[in-house]
Amino acid sequence: MILHFNHVSGGTSAKSLGDLTGLVVGSIVSQVEQGTVDARLLSSLRVHLDWVHYKHNFREAVSVRRATRSDGRALALAEIAVDLRQADPARLGQDLADALRAVDPDIEAGPGDAVRLEDFTPLRLSIIWHFNRLFWEQLEAWESAAGHRYELTAPSVQADASHPQAVADSVGDFWTLLRDLEARGQLPDEVFALEIGSGSGGRAAAWLDRFKALDQTCGTGYYARLRFLLGDCSEATLKRALAAVAAHAPAVSVLAIDALNPFRTLSYLRSKVLYVHLTNVYDNLAFDEMVRRDGRLYLVETRAYVSANAADRLQSEFGVTREQLPAMARQLCERGPEAVSPGEPGILFWRALWDALRLEERLRAIDEADEAHVPPELTRSHLDDLLAEAPEDVRFHVSRGAAESFANTLPLLHPRGFLQVQDIFVTSMEQYRQGFRGPGKLDGSIVTWVNGPLLRAVGARAGYDVHFAPFRYRPESKATILYTTPRP
Repeated sequence: MILHFNHVSGGTSAKSLGDLTGLVVGSIVSQVEQGTVDARLLSSLRVHLDWVHYKHNFREAVSVRRATRSDGRALALAEIAVDLRQADPARLGQDLADALRAVDPDIEAGPGDAVRLEDFTPLRLSIIWHFNRLFWEQLEAWESAAGHRYELTAPSVQADASHPQAVADSVGDFWTLLRDLEARGQLPDEVFALEIGSGSGGRAAAWLDRFKALDQTCGTGYYARLRFLLGDCSEATLKRALAAVAAHAPAVSVLAIDALNPFRTLSYLRSKVLYVHLTNVYDNLAFDEMVRRDGRLYLVETRAYVSANAADRLQSEFGVTREQLPAMARQLCERGPEAVSPGEPGILFWRALWDALRLEERLRAIDEADEAHVPPELTRSHLDDLLAEAPEDVRFHVSRGAAESFANTLPLLHPRGFLQVQDIFVTSMEQYRQGFRGPGKLDGSIVTWVNGPLLRAVGARAGYDVHFAPFRYRPESKATILYTTPRP
């Protein structure tokens, strides 16, 4: 048995973590000594101790991952994952005993009498992304039931998005670029700037206020040339953003944009946009996860489920039986809460089901020739480059959505333009060994860290260097700023 300490700090003391770790090891050893578990199973078992910092997530306190060949046949490798944050010392022994029995390949895998909502599938294709899309489509209904705006669920992240000094520095960088272009006789008559992911519109409003004030102070006349484009996929957020930037209406256009492919909507601006900014967009786009164990590569496949206890609660509260749950979940995702039940009951069911949703995981071995997991614009060789800088045993994100969005935004940039992304990035593959990186639940949507080295590979292919700078404006911030420079 191999024990992985993936995280040894969190919101509890080192002593408490040590006590929980000792309880995990002691419980497993006890099961072997009692003969309730075949000791031979431990030879290929890995136990992962995590601290899942997201209060709401897709994990149970103790879960099992088994490995399969590409054709679905079982492999010896198995993992038990323990979330020390959720672990209840009073139940941990029994949870581990159940997990150890589930490791046996002769026993049907899965969390007890859970209700499965789908078959095993790569994470990027999971039903959770249908829930994520539904959240943004029906944002106002969700917020009405929640009693608060969605951005209040992560106030520190949102505060970072519109931090006054960060905004001021961003405006200063842009103004300096315009001044240099003017000095060279290269300043366009129309100066295009683009923000993807409007949110509440607060950052855009602050940026425009600052830019206008700086322009007036310096007497440069750039504001009159500015064409500021504000894009989002959510009608509700665009409506709010439009209200927030009302003072700058003549300079602003609000657009419905698919974050995965901004170029599709804005192809007429190829090579014309001098500044592109995104905040907290990439962390909400679909991704895969991969695992390397003993030199072999596995794709994480998931299966969404609702535990037996949660299914019983849903039946008691909403009258939806266990047999009805899978079909009701599909109806909800395809047609919205009204398809489940008109009015408030449908929305409350949606919120309760999302809260109860968990992901069962398995590791599917990948054939060398299989490139289905590789994001657009990249090849298996790029993935090999990432692995070359990664630890030998590692689990990491393949940020497909972020890579696709990034690749489909770069063609919009003016030859002197730059792209700036403020988000939660892993900036080196080694960081994947330093703690849980998602996914988590942020109100009704998904949040996860973004694989920065992967975007560096995308940028290099498109002729850009990708740099990462810490968000220095708030010491406790988890945000990082990505920015691009054209390669010579």
